[in-house]
Amino acid sequence: MDEERRGTWFGFGFCGFGQALGSGLGRQVHSPEPLRTPGGSLGVCRVSASWSYTAFVTRGGQVQLSGAAGGTADGCTDAWASEELLVLLRAGPGAGAELQAWAPGSAMRGDPLWSQAVQEAEHGPSRDETQAGLLPLLPCARAYVSPRPPFYRPLAPTLRARRLELGAEHALLLDAAGQVFSWGAGRHGQLGHGTLEAEPEPRLLEALQGLRMAEVAAGGWHSVCLSASGLEEDGSEVKRGSAGEDGAPAPFIAVQPFPALLDLSPGSEAVKVSCGSRHTAVLTRTGELYTWGWGKYGQLGHKDTTTLDRPCRVEYFVDKQLQVRTVSCGPWNTYVYAVEKEKS
Repeated sequence: MDEERRGTWFGFGFCGFGQALGSGLGRQVHSPEPLRTPGGSLGVCRVSASWSYTAFVTRGGQVQLSGAAGGTADGCTDAWASEELLVLLRAGPGAGAELQAWAPGSAMRGDPLWSQAVQEAEHGPSRDETQAGLLPLLPCARAYVSPRPPFYRPLAPTLRARRLELGAEHALLLDAAGQVFSWGAGRHGQLGHGTLEAEPEPRLLEALQGLRMAEVAAGGWHSVCLSASGLEEDGSEVKRGSAGEDGAPAPFIAVQPFPALLDLSPGSEAVKVSCGSRHTAVLTRTGELYTWGWGKYGQLGHKDTTTLDRPCRVEYFVDKQLQVRTVSCGPWNTYVYAVEKEKS
């Protein structure tokens, strides 16, 4: 049996308005559950979640919406979901493609709010350095997305963009040399420059110079960078502090304006990272999943709503003999694709 047939998408966390995690308004899923997608999880290759709906991209090029927004669209290679805007990437002739922006409630019928032809940059990264078929660099943040068409602004001639990640108020850029640049609002320390000041232009993250980064991810108020040697995190963290009225430790926000090294279990090598609004998920080379951060809705997958300030392995996939291959965090939920472990 091939990997596609053995693989299953799972989800956990907040499920709003009958999303694929289950039925019923505001359902919380504290432990991973197989998804009930509009056409079944088989064939889904990417997931993008907003608060009230989820966009599923199939290997056949179809986008399916589940939750408060519904509808399907064909000929798509990627989708990006937010509460105000749904952005689709539709393949075009040759190396070209077209960005389309839709109101989520439009069911992708009629005319999009705007459309924009896009083409691979003449001197940009090679296809080996990028993920072909994914959305290009979008100039809008998750929480404050604009319905206006994208604007184009040239980067410095020496800066070859490899990946762009967008938080609620800030952006991270990973270049072809493995350097990280950040800009936008910095009031939660999410830019990693040691201050809480905003940066209007991309600024090199000097604290990471000398370390080649392979992945970056931006959450609502925090950022995570992944290198071959470990994890670096900056921004706001949810920690446990003094006791609350019921005697349990009460959560509070700690601001961390400089990158700090985070360690997984000995021997674990992180290869992928994704950020939600206030939580983070990391995938290891051996297919284990670690999560930490805000856990109020079960988005960490540890069978409870505990908030964690250090990575903790999600035991569900270990117990079920599954290897996680992909992870994608929504604002208050987490989606993963896992396959059966090979039998020795």
